[in-house]
Amino acid sequence: MTVTTLMWEARAREGRGPDLLAWTRAQPLPATPLRRETFTAAQDRVLVLTWWEGESDAGHPELAEPPEDLVTRAVHRWRFASAGVEGDARTDA
Repeated sequence: MTVTTLMWEARAREGRGPDLLAWTRAQPLPATPLRRETFTAAQDRVLVLTWWEGESDAGHPELAEPPEDLVTRAVHRWRFASAGVEGDARTDA
């Protein structure tokens, strides 16, 4: 099985990190990914990773651009193909 991971990363305007995080969490996708995980980082950044079955060009749905008043720049987006999983303590037992 081929798995593609989509990365979506945005930087909030100063002091708007919690608002961007709430907006991001509320965004639906038209299909259910294998997994969806949301992260926060310094400088009010929000990162969402979604895992999909299929090749990277399979037309997997992506999160939208957030409202301009929430972000300092356009969203960064990347697609990755899994090269394997190692050392996942949750599955090593």
